[in-house]
Amino acid sequence: MRTSGLMRTLAVAASGAALLTLTACPASASQSGSQAPPSFPGQSSQTASSQAPNSQCPQTAADTLGWGTPTRQADFDGTSLPPDWHPYGPEPGHQKEGTRTPAAITVANGQATISGDEKGTTGAMSWHPGQRYGRWEVCVKSDPGPGGYHPVLLLWPVKEDWPKGGEIDWMEISADDRQSTDFFLHYGADNSQESGSVRHDATEWTAYALEWTPRKMTAYLDGKEWYSTTETSHFPPGAMNMTVQLDLFPPAGGSTAMHLDWAKQWALPESEPAELSLAPGAPATGQPDLHPDRTPKPVSELPAAPRQDTPQPSAARQDTPQPATSLPQQGG
Repeated sequence: MRTSGLMRTLAVAASGAALLTLTACPASASQSGSQAPPSFPGQSSQTASSQAPNSQCPQTAADTLGWGTPTRQADFDGTSLPPDWHPYGPEPGHQKEGTRTPAAITVANGQATISGDEKGTTGAMSWHPGQRYGRWEVCVKSDPGPGGYHPVLLLWPVKEDWPKGGEIDWMEISADDRQSTDFFLHYGADNSQESGSVRHDATEWTAYALEWTPRKMTAYLDGKEWYSTTETSHFPPGAMNMTVQLDLFPPAGGSTAMHLDWAKQWALPESEPAELSLAPGAPATGQPDLHPDRTPKPVSELPAAPRQDTPQPSAARQDTPQPATSLPQQGG
């Protein structure tokens, strides 16, 4: 779904962005309140405070900036993904290298894990429905990798019209030791990019957040602002959905994984809900040219999923990870 590691390296060099060591919090982004949660097909919204119980990430942008109750939240209780999380595949992986499969995503002990092995078998999943403008925050940690895998948190155009639809990678980690994190904002039909980097030990649990308003885009790490841009001409032109990917850049030097404790999304007064989404539990795709039947459809045509207002009790958590979901296979 995304551009090559070489293009990203060139973009960082061209931007002249310094590799920052995060020590302070400018906290200059908008702190306007979230709007009331809308109801969407497939939504597994949970009414909760901004901080999940027993969170692995005690320092968050939501708490620091007073974002309040999220519009949507996933705490990954139980043994399968909520119905509004959609694993990719089985299908070819990033740049059609390796394989993405739902079997590479497991849920256990209140966490979701995406694994990648030495054969290039990995996973990715998207969260629907999306929106234009809003806030997102994820508590995540990434295992060291011997080469070949990038853990990524990003927003991807719901219309699948990349590159003109844009792309926001607010956490991409290419370093094998996971000691630095990159930001990439892709824009324009020629896939232009702006970017930055920050030093941080991403093998520890970290709250990565993005705030996107019509006027400013800001990335946070454990509640501290580390990258922002007001180049509004670079902002995506339409609705985006959050995606989590462990992307293969071959060859894979061995196995690795990324782990999610929770994910949250906030709608702002300016937010524009996506008109396209996926049916509850349906497979997604990172290769829309190969699997057009897995791409988002008009929201009005989708069945609604039952709301999950109460998290499953911790007794339901299992010690043995299970495949994220058992999906009917569609497409080629």
